[in-house]
Amino acid sequence: MKLLFISLGCDKNLVDTEFMLGLLREDGMEMTDDEYEADVIIINSCCFINDAKEESINTILEMAEHKKDAKLKALIVTGCLAQRYQEEIRREIPEVDAILGTNSYEDIVDAVHKALEGNHYENFKALEGLPDIHTKRTVTTGGHFAYLKIAEGCNKRCTYCIIPYIRGNYRSVPMENLIEQAKDLVAGGAKELILVAQETTLYGVDLYGEKSLHRLLDELNKINGLFWIRIMYCYPEEIYEELIDSMIRNEKVCHYLDMPIQHANDAILKRMGRRTNHDDLVRIITHLRERIPDITLRTTLICGFPGETEEMHEELMQFINDMEFDRLGAFTYSPEEGTPASEFKDQVEEEQKTEWQADVMELQEEIIFDKNETMKGKELFVFVEGKVSDENAYVGRTYRDAPDVDGYIFINTDEELMTGDIVKVRVTGAYEYDLIGEIINEFTK
Repeated sequence: MKLLFISLGCDKNLVDTEFMLGLLREDGMEMTDDEYEADVIIINSCCFINDAKEESINTILEMAEHKKDAKLKALIVTGCLAQRYQEEIRREIPEVDAILGTNSYEDIVDAVHKALEGNHYENFKALEGLPDIHTKRTVTTGGHFAYLKIAEGCNKRCTYCIIPYIRGNYRSVPMENLIEQAKDLVAGGAKELILVAQETTLYGVDLYGEKSLHRLLDELNKINGLFWIRIMYCYPEEIYEELIDSMIRNEKVCHYLDMPIQHANDAILKRMGRRTNHDDLVRIITHLRERIPDITLRTTLICGFPGETEEMHEELMQFINDMEFDRLGAFTYSPEEGTPASEFKDQVEEEQKTEWQADVMELQEEIIFDKNETMKGKELFVFVEGKVSDENAYVGRTYRDAPDVDGYIFINTDEELMTGDIVKVRVTGAYEYDLIGEIINEFTK
């Protein structure tokens, strides 16, 4: 039996996919990337914003067309869209043979077998606890880096966000489980572990009675063969001194923090259900840069939230200009049914949202170009990601760059490098978002 697995959405969803792939490989399934060869197609879906929802639906419909062929025997949908729209999928897309919710992916093998027997299968476990999986993940990121999902769900209930309704409340993964996963991933070739969750900063509060991300970092830092540990999705109000201390004392922890703030206007932040205001954000950012002078700060923003005015947008622009984030992504507000914000009366026109988003990204491009100019002459370790075709050059990432969301550094060299090598590079030039560099020693790891 040949299986095609399509994983959509975020890196947290990708971890679920990798666990399911591990279970299916253990069961003897053969993988294929050709939809015309597949006996079974599984789609791990996303519905975080409208664009993601449309992508998931279109992918399901496209794959459902293959049910007309004799080859495809089972079509299975898992993940967030399956959790949220199970009835609609069952009613509108009868070609789907099995539907699994977000907390049921440990039962993927049963779903495949039932579907192949011609039986419709559904499994939607309560959004509490965590799937009990001991199979090793099948890493899909190339093996040289991997995501480590340290918690599931969220308690924050931001007014624009659907995640708590489809992922449940916050549940930390036990530390011993994470350490075992991390050692397996490093033994399999991973040199960088990227810690992800809906919110990483609250790790451990439900299991250990206190924030314990700093303790997890201390343990991960001891793993031989691991070079970098990167932290994503830190809510600003939950950043605490012990976490900052652990970033300073543990040499494998990148001086990089992804800290989504969403906006800087107090009224908008309050309507969003956020726990910070403008002055809080300035204080937190200033403190982080005082404690860790070479820290790279990444954030995300929402443009066109209900009630936003031109004055509020200008306040956000001034804040971006003042704070000079090293990395920044901006998204237009997407009203998600079932969330409080979708019912707000003062929705912003799509054209206005898009215009404000363009303003933000244009300003950020100027900021990052100026920052990149200051990087010239600096020496940094670089994680090689691949070769530039038809050129004596490679593309890589510094500690300042998370995969897929940040920039790159291009290395001009006649040396033969491999993906996953780590080399010391001197920065020689800059683009708007990327750097140029040259190797300055023979070090590889």
